[in-house]
Amino acid sequence: MNRNRSMPPDNPGSPLVRGGISALVAAVLRPLEKAFRPPFRPLAAVIVASVCCAACVGGADDDGPTEAGQEPTTSTRRTIPEEATTTTAAGSTTAPAEAPDLQDEPQWLGQDLELLTLAELESPIALTARSGGDDLWIAERPGRIRQIQRRADLDGSEQALRLMDTVVLDITDRVTTAGEGGLLGLAFSTDGRLLYVNYTNNDGNSVVAEYEMGAISAFPGTERILLEVEQPFSNHNGGQISLGPDGFLYVALGDGGSGGDPLNSGQDTQTLLGSILRIDPAAPTDTLPYAVPPGNPFADGVDGRPEIWLWGVRNPWRFSWDAETDDLWIGDVGQDLLEEINLLPSGSSPAGRGANLGWRVMEGDQLFDGDEPPADHVPPVFTYDHSNGRCSITGGHVYRGDLNRALQGVYLFADFCTGEVFGLDRTNDGRIVVGNLQFDRAPSNVISFGEGSEGELYLLEGGGEVSLIRLPGVGPATRVVDSDDQLLGSGVGDGVQAGGDTDGER
Repeated sequence: MNRNRSMPPDNPGSPLVRGGISALVAAVLRPLEKAFRPPFRPLAAVIVASVCCAACVGGADDDGPTEAGQEPTTSTRRTIPEEATTTTAAGSTTAPAEAPDLQDEPQWLGQDLELLTLAELESPIALTARSGGDDLWIAERPGRIRQIQRRADLDGSEQALRLMDTVVLDITDRVTTAGEGGLLGLAFSTDGRLLYVNYTNNDGNSVVAEYEMGAISAFPGTERILLEVEQPFSNHNGGQISLGPDGFLYVALGDGGSGGDPLNSGQDTQTLLGSILRIDPAAPTDTLPYAVPPGNPFADGVDGRPEIWLWGVRNPWRFSWDAETDDLWIGDVGQDLLEEINLLPSGSSPAGRGANLGWRVMEGDQLFDGDEPPADHVPPVFTYDHSNGRCSITGGHVYRGDLNRALQGVYLFADFCTGEVFGLDRTNDGRIVVGNLQFDRAPSNVISFGEGSEGELYLLEGGGEVSLIRLPGVGPATRVVDSDDQLLGSGVGDGVQAGGDTDGER
């Protein structure tokens, strides 16, 4: 490995520093920002490629992928074209490219979707649901959590949504937005009684904290710090936090920042940086506010930190679980050349156990700083380059809602700079199909996606918009209202009661 390589400048296309959004850019990073916002570019392309079997992770007794050491190919690398192209597993493209038959083209590629704006917030950055209700809970980067109430009539033909005036949690006094900092992620315990947040504190470190929840607000005085990780630089904080299908808490941490991973955190399993962690906050030990769950690849602490679940990531800004299959999807922001999507299928052990996703040796499926891939490298299922103004991936979710059958099983993701929203579909014969979704308006600076309790997906934009992605004319008639008396009265989505408390401090 060439450790003396001169590292290229960092990718300025991270979702928190690119696009000219002053609310999202700290003054210390403004000189790095490129002052342009590429226009929305509709795409009528379909990409068909073979899924690399090395993306699969071994069973319960394995520490890594089943195809360890497989040489990377160019089969997942894409300059997303203007015409359909078919690519073989070996990476060669038929010439001339033959467009798929119309009957083979997925129905979702021809849909005209709608973005129904539900609210405009201050730097909305993450959205999730809470068990026991249909309301939406949104993190604002400065350090607040907001609630959108959803009420439906008894027959499900109509629903009303309202942004609540009450702030669920306000921790702006302990959150910094310098660099790529802020309140970056939120999640609820499986019973909805606890709120977990991932934020950057005033020292610039990543903090994972727990709060007790009432029906509509958290109790600030109950904060319990689960984890504090020192950040050597002000970028690549990761920020995603999620309860996995196994009920444990997963936390994404970037490589610590700067550019090119100068500390080699991605391949160093003795640091928590450059990893996704798996911990159990419900079972604190005598020495830690959490337990290390059984099955973590370094649970004994011999060859790596016990909390690490997978490693080799640069800045896994957003990851998510397929609600039907429990597969793990990761959108990892690239350096200068490639953005990548990692698909880690579930099996006899939870998805992703012991996976090395390659950074900094690899950027996507290409060598970045080394002569050969790590022996245990798990390559991405799809990559794309920075042509046509694209710069930074925003990972999303697999659609599992009931209102758009054609979109079932499709993974949605976006590019932050262009605002393009893509779908990635897997066919029964092992191919993937990637195309551009079409909306009634052009999204701008897509910062995050969210999934509601009913499986419908939501889009968060740098301008503050929180929008429902929907197929016009399908599902309940939806009204966005601004007062309680306009809400429907069925009680759907009333939230979770916690010991009879509704709000206040403890």
